[in-house]
Amino acid sequence: MRHFYSCPLRWSDMDAFGHVNNAVFVRYLEEARIDFMRRLAPGDGSPAFSGGSVVARHEIDYVRQLVHRHAPVTVELWVTKISAASMTVAYEVKDEDTLYLRASTVVVPFDFAEERPRRLTAEEKAILKKYLDGQEEPDGRERSGDQESFEEGTVAV
Repeated sequence: MRHFYSCPLRWSDMDAFGHVNNAVFVRYLEEARIDFMRRLAPGDGSPAFSGGSVVARHEIDYVRQLVHRHAPVTVELWVTKISAASMTVAYEVKDEDTLYLRASTVVVPFDFAEERPRRLTAEEKAILKKYLDGQEEPDGRERSGDQESFEEGTVAV
């Protein structure tokens, strides 16, 4: 299963070159990830996903320029890996027919009171498994579709 987030574009998202700034794309990923995590929380008094988390790693492939417009862009999100104390989330930022970005993020649950990472609970792992799509390349990297370069259309990774 995948999570879909409709992300609004803001006029201030553009840089001096007239397209959405690369740092802004990281904010789009964050907004989608927070929306995803909030929707995962069971809400029935369960402590699952009620604590904090930190980002341990981002990997981003920029595919196409995105310019400001009034229509939102879709951030599609899914889980590619679940381990004892982290999960890897993959994303595609796209429209119906245009892919702008592929990315992945390693997220670590964090106990802010203790100031240390914590393990995922069995309940959290069970919830995350619903979004698991663990397709991987032979070198262990997550795969979310064919790789494209910004101009030529294909690139070796």
